[in-house]
Amino acid sequence: MPLFLAVLALLQNPWDIAKGTAGKATTQKLEQQINQRLLAESRKNQCSFKTDTDVLEKGCDRKLRNLVNALVNAKKQLNSANVQNFKFEVSGHTDTTGSAARNKELSEKRAQVIVKELVARGVPENEIVAVGKGSEAPLVKPDDTPAKKAKNRRYEIRVRL
Repeated sequence: MPLFLAVLALLQNPWDIAKGTAGKATTQKLEQQINQRLLAESRKNQCSFKTDTDVLEKGCDRKLRNLVNALVNAKKQLNSANVQNFKFEVSGHTDTTGSAARNKELSEKRAQVIVKELVARGVPENEIVAVGKGSEAPLVKPDDTPAKKAKNRRYEIRVRL
C-alpha cells in the first residue's frame, strides 16, 4: 500500500469506517430484496412478442402497468434509504434457436421495446437501460422442447446500484 493511502487510512475515524461497512451491507441487502421482487414481477408480467421480431403481441397493457408499479415501489424504497445513482436494467433473453449473434441482437431489441413502453408509462428514461443477453443465461437447459424454449424467451428487470 502506498504511504499516502496508509496515512489516510490511519486518519479515518474508525466509527466512519464501521458506518461505511454497515451501510454497504444494508444497501446490498436492499438491492437483493428489491431484485427478488422485480424478478418475480417481471416473470409474472411477461409480454409476448411476435415470432422472431421485437413486435409486442396485443394484450400487454395491464402487464406493463404492473411493471411500472413495481419500479415505482422499488424507487420509493431506494429513495427512502438515500440510495442514489441506481439504474433499472431490463435484460432480454432468447432460446437457443438461431445464431448467437442474431439472438443477442433480438434480445437487445426486445429489451429496448420494453424500456420504451415503461418510459412511455412514466419511468424516467435516465433511470432505465436495456441489455440483450441472447441465449447466454437460460432458465432451462437444454431447451429442446417448445415449452422449454418458451421459458427461456423472456425479459427480466433488476436494479443496479
